[in-house]
Amino acid sequence: MRLLLALLALAAARPWARAASHWCYQNQVKPSNWTCLGPDLWGDSCQMDQQSPINIATAKTEVDLNLRPFSFSGYDKKQKWTVQNNGHTVMVLLGDEATIAEGGLAARYRAKQLHLHWSEVLDWGSEHSLDGDRFAMEMHIVHEKEKGTSRNAKAQDSKDEIAVLAFMVEAGARNENFQPLVDVLSNISRPNTNTTMRNSISLLDLLPKQEKLRRYFRYLGSLTTPGCDETVVWTVFQEPIQLHKDQILAFSNKLYYDNNQKMTDNIRPLQPRGQRVVYRSQAPGRLLPWSLPTLLAPTLTCLTAGFLR
Repeated sequence: MRLLLALLALAAARPWARAASHWCYQNQVKPSNWTCLGPDLWGDSCQMDQQSPINIATAKTEVDLNLRPFSFSGYDKKQKWTVQNNGHTVMVLLGDEATIAEGGLAARYRAKQLHLHWSEVLDWGSEHSLDGDRFAMEMHIVHEKEKGTSRNAKAQDSKDEIAVLAFMVEAGARNENFQPLVDVLSNISRPNTNTTMRNSISLLDLLPKQEKLRRYFRYLGSLTTPGCDETVVWTVFQEPIQLHKDQILAFSNKLYYDNNQKMTDNIRPLQPRGQRVVYRSQAPGRLLPWSLPTLLAPTLTCLTAGFLR
């Protein structure tokens, strides 16, 4: 009888434990540990059908003539940003001075924070993928819509309350513009700590050259962390940012989820695209799938040789 009562008590306690649990990434989930819910168990809107991130199949994207270049305001202002380890990522608090407009957006958006996702495996750290290819890291600059700036004053489209600019990061040359951020990671190794950059940088310092920012993809989706609100207009840029391998690995080596576990693989699994359309800007650039030019080169060579006979 005592055993039966104990089993009933355990069965009753588990749903409560799950409800009281905090969310985490898959590599933080431990067997029989009910205090940390991995991505498959995230609640709120996380199980709905307009979720992010997704794989972008570039050959299936559609051109949108409205996706013109962005207007960046305040992105060139150099500051010593506050940097925070929030237990899930490293976050740079941007204040309220930088905004974006145009770029097919229906309003002006104000930059609030940027954060990154990464892995120790240099082709596994991005949340989005392009034609199935993932990158070492992905940087998100998160903006909130400014009230009263919509071009359609009657529209109340809650699906674009947040605009996120997403940039892939790949291993390459050393990036001195990122070094002020890398330098302070050791100061915020543990969660719920913050510091201030020792050197000033601007948002534009962190981005590819502006002429490269004309090529991007656009779709409607969600936040990639709970509650996964489906209120995000996503812009995923084609041109990657380059960091040296050592700069990339510093994020995994210096930051921790808690007192013991290194912060790495802080990425949400890919979500189904469903019936959503992914659009692309019409700026000149690579529009074929990333692997397709390699496949087409021998064919074009053979065709050219045939015409010359």
